[in-house]
Amino acid sequence: MIANWTNLLPLGIVLSSLLPGLLIFTLREEQTRLRIALNLFGVMLKLGLVGLMLWGVAQGLEFRFSLPFLPGGDLVLQGDALSLQFVSLSTVLWLATTIYAIGYLEDAPLRSRFFGYFSLCVSATVGLALAGNLVTFLLFYELLTLATFPLVVHRGTPQALRAGRIYLTYTLGGGALLLMGVALLHSLTGSPEFSAGGYLQPLLETRSVSLILAFALMIAGLGVKAALLPLHGWLPQAMVAPAPVSALLHAVAVVKAGAFGIVRVVYDVYGVEPVQALGLHLPLLALAAATIIYGSLKALQQQELKKRLAYSTVSQVSYITLGVALMGPIAAVGALAHLVHQGLMKVTLFYCAGNFAETLGVHRIREMDGIGQRMPLTMTAFTLAALGMIGVPPTAGFISKWYLGLGALESGWPIILLVLVISGLLNAAYFLPLIYRGWFAAPKTEWPAGKAAHAGRPGWRETHWMLLAPTLFTAVLALLAGILAGTGFSPLGWSELIINREFGL
Repeated sequence: MIANWTNLLPLGIVLSSLLPGLLIFTLREEQTRLRIALNLFGVMLKLGLVGLMLWGVAQGLEFRFSLPFLPGGDLVLQGDALSLQFVSLSTVLWLATTIYAIGYLEDAPLRSRFFGYFSLCVSATVGLALAGNLVTFLLFYELLTLATFPLVVHRGTPQALRAGRIYLTYTLGGGALLLMGVALLHSLTGSPEFSAGGYLQPLLETRSVSLILAFALMIAGLGVKAALLPLHGWLPQAMVAPAPVSALLHAVAVVKAGAFGIVRVVYDVYGVEPVQALGLHLPLLALAAATIIYGSLKALQQQELKKRLAYSTVSQVSYITLGVALMGPIAAVGALAHLVHQGLMKVTLFYCAGNFAETLGVHRIREMDGIGQRMPLTMTAFTLAALGMIGVPPTAGFISKWYLGLGALESGWPIILLVLVISGLLNAAYFLPLIYRGWFAAPKTEWPAGKAAHAGRPGWRETHWMLLAPTLFTAVLALLAGILAGTGFSPLGWSELIINREFGL
């Protein structure tokens, strides 16, 4: 009985959002209460199941679901420390973003279609996180592309359709490259389950050329979703999507899927020693450093708030790849902690941008003057998240950047400290003016009362509570992740547990 429970739990976590999503597709637009109930039921069920798996892993239980799929490559879902970190982030942010999306789309058309694909997107993300081998990872990676495309084009405007075409071109191309890399490795080894230290060491002497080619193909395919140079072009274009979609794309669903895939390939397919022996970490390190600086420079040039945040994502997500490519345990801890920290901070920033746009019609930076006087709670959340992105202590962003800096020194790459300093200064250059405008600049015109659907009760200066509550929730989580970084249950503490396993410490 225990075996059945531990075998089925990973599948249950995937189905907890998949089945409600499929049911939501069948609902009429006016069935609002039932749609909300299905959304919240799926969220709460997934939270409970993930909590159960976390408890089980802490008790030493193993969770694994397997189904025959391909010769030498089963469909495998498993719960290990790394997958649980990503699943936990996905589930918590799905809860927050579901509440946000319900308020954001209160009177919008095509809500059943939106929330159906929204649930499928989360299912694909969670399946990808729980994937136990490359074949399973590839399957959910492609399903994620198909589930997010309708969300990007949801509004149906010419700009949205154009952004969708660009998104599909990039991500399907990336998926094809990943498929070729996985197929090449599969021809050499089959698709064994992910394991600490990788499983390619025996092939180093005889198949080094094939291993280098497979690595290049997979990193290129994963680099599309991770927005590495020069494969990032889809991300700023996708900002025409509704704010809940932007938050999902940037915080967990798409860009994190690419970064998470790079972590899996480096640590659990190749292993640290083979990657170093083949010299594969050097171009990856250079690419990550270049993307960090490029994204920051491009963010500085943007005058539209969501596009500035989009280019900030290009830069910030590459910290994860940078930490992995440094090949040391301290930098790796910083990278994995940043996977969570960046998600919490960036989802907060996109919630805030959505609040500004939906409540006051603010889309451009010059329109933010004095907005903190009109929406003080939203602007407080924006300030906390922005300071975290800059790396101001004691925020979560400071913690991950501190570990990346220490890791650079540990790995013998002091020049990476310069990259981190330059990036931090550029982060300050494009975030501090927004904070100044919001709190200290005088409004150029009188603020409107706010859109009817989101203005809140009479005299209420903020946005609708369903937009505000998730914003404050994730802002507080981002702050606590920094303040409580020294505890074992923090993202940093969990990252140390993962890396101790990977490096055998």
